[in-house]
Parts: sequence; C-alpha cells; structure tokens
Amino acid sequence: RKGGSETGIGDVVEAMTTNETFFFRDKTPFDHFKDTVIPELVKARAGKRSLRIWCAAASSGQEPYSLAMILKDMAATILAGWRIEIVATDLSPEVLEKSRSGLYTQFEVQRGLPIQSLVKHFTQVGTMWQLNADVRAMVQFRQFNLLQDYAHLGKFDVIFCRNVLIYFDQPTKTGIFGRLAKASEPDGYLFLGAAETVIGLTDSYKVCPNRRGVYL
Repeated sequence: RKGGSETGIGDVVEAMTTNETFFFRDKTPFDHFKDTVIPELVKARAGKRSLRIWCAAASSGQEPYSLAMILKDMAATILAGWRIEIVATDLSPEVLEKSRSGLYTQFEVQRGLPIQSLVKHFTQVGTMWQLNADVRAMVQFRQFNLLQDYAHLGKFDVIFCRNVLIYFDQPTKTGIFGRLAKASEPDGYLFLGAAETVIGLTDSYKVCPNRRGVYL
C-alpha cells in the first residue's frame, strides 16, 4: 500500500453521526467479502493464521455484525483455528452503546438479514432480537473520529469504510484515504459504499476488477 481545507466541525459531527444502516447493506460487498476476499486472504495469511478487520463507521453495529456472522459461519471450514479480530469504530457514544448490546427491533432485523441468520444467530428478547453472545464477542467497539490519527489502531487486512465519505469534501476525503492506506496491510482490501470511489482522490488504492466497491 502506497503511502488543504476540511469541512467544518459541525459538518464533521453531522456526517459521522448519520446512523442509517442495516444488515448486509447492498449485499454485493458482503458476497465479495465471503466468496473472494476471505479465501484470497486465507492463502496469503496461511503462515500466521490471523486476520484483522476494521469497520470505520460502524453506526449501530449492523455492518460489523454482518461480517462477524459471515466469519462465524466460516469458522468450521477455511477459518478453523484462525484468530479473527474485528474492530468497529464510530464517533457517537450512543450508537456504540446500542451496538454492544446487540439488541435490535423487529424492523431492524427485517432489513437485509436473511431469515436463516436470524434463526441461527439471534434470540428473541421480548419484542426485540438480541445477537447471540458468541457473535457479539467477535467485535470490539471503540469511539473514534476519522479525522484523528490512525496509528494506534494498528494494521488491518480489510477495512470497511462505507457510506460515510460521501459527506466530506474532496480535501477531507483525500486525507482520510491517506490515513486509511497507512492503516492497511500492503495487500489489504478497502470496501467503500456504492456512491463512493478512490478515483481522482488517491493513488494508494486501485479498483478491483469485477468487484464493485472493492479496492486493493
């Protein structure tokens, strides 16, 4: 991975606390993650048998938990014996508290979550649904501002930074891409939202052919 003015603080706070999210949002990136990215990383990391994944704008937790469910389902096959670390960050303490609880409404679990995943990984608690403890334990939630320094987070094999950069101006996006590149392993993957791109903003990442929203 290769190594100006910014939005005002009000814009930053608004952008980073926009909490619209749902399980397996847009589906295709999660299919790429499961079907191609993880198998490729399993080959590349065969020596150390560990993976680090960062959800950089985790909101109320549906995205990192979607990844955790995928990896949990793969744990008995190609990921048997592997150490998996998922770090999920967001600016808002309120949504992080909700994320840690793993409690979701009927409406929230109906948005994008396959029925087989609901049955397998959730338990009904009154009118709510709670993600099972084994999946919740796979994700570490931390408060973090994307405009801060990333050095203390370490390096990641996969970074999901989806549907947040659209709220920033171009100089801010360029700065964030630079910091994301430094936080990424040399052969690490970056996932962006459908309306986001690295083109014209950074040379640190290249488009992965035939994988919409995936960059290497």
